[in-house]
Amino acid sequence: MINFNDAYSKVLEHTLDLGAGIVALEQSEGRILAEDILADRDFPPFDRATKDGIAINSKALKEGINSFKIEAIASAGMPQQKLSDIHNCIEIMTGAVVPKNADTVVMYEHLEIKNGHATLLKDAIAGQDVHPKGSDVVSGTVLLHKNTRIGPAEIGVLASVGKSGLKVKKLPKVCVISTGNELVEVSEIPLPHQIRKSNVLSLCAALQREGIVANPIHLKDDKSDIRKELSHILETYDTVLLSGGVSKGKFDFIPEVMADLKVGKVFHRVAQKPGKPFWFGVQPDLKTVVFSFPGNPVSTFANYHVYFLPWLYSSLGLEIRNEQVFLNGPVIAKPPLTRFVQVKTDNRKGSLWVNPVRENGSGDLTSLVHSDGFICLAPREEAYGVGELVNYIATK
Repeated sequence: MINFNDAYSKVLEHTLDLGAGIVALEQSEGRILAEDILADRDFPPFDRATKDGIAINSKALKEGINSFKIEAIASAGMPQQKLSDIHNCIEIMTGAVVPKNADTVVMYEHLEIKNGHATLLKDAIAGQDVHPKGSDVVSGTVLLHKNTRIGPAEIGVLASVGKSGLKVKKLPKVCVISTGNELVEVSEIPLPHQIRKSNVLSLCAALQREGIVANPIHLKDDKSDIRKELSHILETYDTVLLSGGVSKGKFDFIPEVMADLKVGKVFHRVAQKPGKPFWFGVQPDLKTVVFSFPGNPVSTFANYHVYFLPWLYSSLGLEIRNEQVFLNGPVIAKPPLTRFVQVKTDNRKGSLWVNPVRENGSGDLTSLVHSDGFICLAPREEAYGVGELVNYIATK
């Protein structure tokens, strides 16, 4: 058995680089950029009016002119017009190109328009209400860096530079496996000695948040069947997440089968609670990474967030988020076990405090819906007290 810090480090030593592929912009939400995105022209690409009103030349203001003959109208989408006389004006709409010989916009609210003339109702300032060309960024500027997660704002930027297709990091092909004769389908009515499948569905739902559509498979507690199925699965998938079959019971065949299939054990059993029987390994020839979590639902849920998500983010070149919160109640984490404690968050004027959630052990599936995440507590003799900063892993 190894300690938590060693287990965590070893998991991150076995990340995958799956390369990159091209996806359509409309299908890129949530994906990770595999290229820098550059501005293909200045932003804005022209001097742009930011108000509806008139465009004038500020030299006329210096001459004391406050009434301007209207020459024309400029709207967004029209080619740039030219102000033929700097003592005149052109009506202009928001988003339109500021005309040649004009450098200032006065909004309608500050004007009186009568008989083809626009008269100022208050003083104007040279250059006002004009968004100058290139004032946001100039052509060639990096707008989005490689390893950026694509969200709605990023999609808007990508569209603005014409990236109808873009290079993104490939996601691992994942198989999620549940094991155990006691498990039945969700649609079935379980017998007194049976339970419905839940872990595999929770894992698949969590993976969907990361843009990964996993393949769920169930294996009965039969060693030969497990060996046969896993042999094919290891050849087909980049990553395998298992739930159950790694403890010390008579029917916990996963470690033995993994050895038969030449999956190199990196570690088995971690000094942590929940999830002590966690098994982690790699098939070196196939480069398949295997996370085999204990079958209790809280153990599976905790280990997914504590180990798998940092592994995935590291594989994709994303920064692993390290967050700390204030503890609102005492918690004991006696040696030698690192504790993952379910908590509910409480935002107090910008500071995040957490309260431990009442639970009935790692088999208490219902407790997960009442928590927002886990705090990770290193083992020590004295209890963690109110107001201490502790590491936090969000699950919602």
